[in-house]
Amino acid sequence: MSGLYARHRAVIPDWVSLYYRDPIELTHGEGRHVWDADGNRYLDFFGGILTTMTAHALPEVTKAVAEQAGRIIHSSTLYLNRPMVELAERIAALSGIPDARVFFTTSGTEANDTALLLATAYRRSSQILAMRNSYHGRSFSTVGITGNRSWSPTGLSPLQTLYVHGGVRHRGPYAEFTDERFVDACVADLEDLLGHTRDVAALIAEPIQGVGGFTSPPDGLYAAFRRVLDRHGILWIADEVQTGWGRTGEHFWGWQAHGQAGPPDILTFAKGIGNGMSIGGVVARAEIMNCLDANSISTFGGSPVTMAAGLANLTYLLEHDLQGNARRVGGLLIERLRAAAAGAASVREVRGRGLMIGIELTEPGTDRAAPDTAGAVLEAARAGGLLIGKGGGHNTSALRVAPPLSLTVAEAEEGAAILEQALRSV
Repeated sequence: MSGLYARHRAVIPDWVSLYYRDPIELTHGEGRHVWDADGNRYLDFFGGILTTMTAHALPEVTKAVAEQAGRIIHSSTLYLNRPMVELAERIAALSGIPDARVFFTTSGTEANDTALLLATAYRRSSQILAMRNSYHGRSFSTVGITGNRSWSPTGLSPLQTLYVHGGVRHRGPYAEFTDERFVDACVADLEDLLGHTRDVAALIAEPIQGVGGFTSPPDGLYAAFRRVLDRHGILWIADEVQTGWGRTGEHFWGWQAHGQAGPPDILTFAKGIGNGMSIGGVVARAEIMNCLDANSISTFGGSPVTMAAGLANLTYLLEHDLQGNARRVGGLLIERLRAAAAGAASVREVRGRGLMIGIELTEPGTDRAAPDTAGAVLEAARAGGLLIGKGGGHNTSALRVAPPLSLTVAEAEEGAAILEQALRSV
């Protein structure tokens, strides 16, 4: 055990997870690469949990942070804040939500917590619909609605949560259906569920489930849900903490794959917009955002430094068409990984969109999860110079591949080759 690991164990809670049998300390990064304290260089295919969206040490972002820190680091939302207003203007315009208002937080957890507050206050109901296999954060309210037992340590909650089918396409009672029948069955389940409840505040859903292993329904499911929700006055919250900012390649927001019935009522974001800085937020129609009848502020949400970083990062993303790059390079990467997986008996499915790719692992010849295999592949990939993530829920295990959106074709090929070797080694 390293000295730092021993110190970590002595002061950090046991439930703060660490990857690898011998955890590594990352000391610096550049582009799509990071280095550990022993000088080892890794190709980063996880980006600090989908957070380093553009690149490590992106000059445009580090320059904006340094310049803003040299002026003023903190003021709070009690004072006018030019970088916050400028970033809010850009996000409101990009959101697709009419008459949008933006509230900044420090994390995706806090963003989802705020969305739940808005929805329950607006609807005067504490009932929430959530998706099975979902993950929405680590606060008391968000673990209470999370549909993934591995990440929900308590059944206590200020909300009553009911779980809906649809977030996982190829497992569960509707797995063998065609896409059309799958959507119809999930909508029928939703209709039936609403017949057993009192007024519901909102449905919260990740367009692609992140911690759950990058699973997703057929396109259009949430549009079909939306038509049912609208009849009941129920709000739709799109949790875009992992799917936002063009990561899926085909769309800027994940909800746009389900946009036939219009945009969500509330959208939450975080992670990639800050490129490592602590930014989260909520976008909602003015009538929803302004429904609170008590004062509120955010001490650290909308910090001048983080807003400057977000502005620089978003500008770089748009000017360099990183969404298009995610579509092009991500398409190449997923095909390369599918080819690699064809020779690996433990791979059940390679799925995903853009640079958000999941590889589900099972015990060979069965449908049972293989968490030990996932851990072994994680170790083998690291030994080969590649960092990836893992996830899954309800007896599933998956590898999570989500590089920065500036990934090059050469780096995609290199990472796929390392991962192919790691899969075959176990």
